[in-house]
Amino acid sequence: MVERLLCKQDVRSSILLGSTSSVTGGFRMTTPQALSEADRRIVASWAADCAERVLPLFEAEAAADDRARDGIDRARAFGRGELDTAEQIRIRFVAGRAAGSAKSPAAVAAARAAGQAAGVAHMGAHALGAAAYAAKAAALAAGDPESARREEVQWQLQRLTPEARDALSRLPLLGTDSAGPLGPGLLTTGVLATTIREIQAALGASRPTG
Repeated sequence: MVERLLCKQDVRSSILLGSTSSVTGGFRMTTPQALSEADRRIVASWAADCAERVLPLFEAEAAADDRARDGIDRARAFGRGELDTAEQIRIRFVAGRAAGSAKSPAAVAAARAAGQAAGVAHMGAHALGAAAYAAKAAALAAGDPESARREEVQWQLQRLTPEARDALSRLPLLGTDSAGPLGPGLLTTGVLATTIREIQAALGASRPTG
C-alpha cells in the first residue's frame, strides 16, 4: 500500500514538473525526450557544467542547503557511469526543491538549474532545462540581462563535446512533443523557451525524432 502511494506521488510530481516518467510501476513508456541511457550519461556532464556555473548565486543565499550542489555532483557522477539509473530517477526531485531556500529570482533559477541537471538520469531533455535555467539565473543577476543571457548560452555551446551535440540533436524541438519537459510547461515560455530554441538552432536540430 505504501509503495503504491509513493508511486502515485512520484507520477503526480512528474506531471507538475512537466515531465513524464519513463519507468513507473513496472510500465515503461518510450519518448524521444528520454534519449538512451548512454546518451543521458553523456549530456548529464554538460548539464552539470551549466548548472554549476551559476551555483554560487544560490549558495550565496543558502550556504547551509547542500541539495543543489549534491544534485549537480550526482549528475556529474551519473555522467561518469558511477551511479545507478533507477536510484537517480527515484531521488531526482530533491535538488530542485532547494529553490525554496532561495530568496532572489536569480538564486531560485540557479537551484532549478541544479534540479534539471539531476533530472537528466530520468530524461535527457532535462539537460536543456538545466542550460535554460542557468542562463536565466545569469541574466537575472546581471545589470544587462539579455547580454548576460546570450554570453551564458555561448559559453554553454562552447562546452559541448561532439558526443553531447549529437545526443542533444536527437531531442525533439521545443513544444513539438508533449511527453516530457520540452512539452507544454515552464520550459516553453519566456526566457527559458528563448534559450532552448537558440541552443537547438545552434545544434542544427530540424525536427523531432522518435
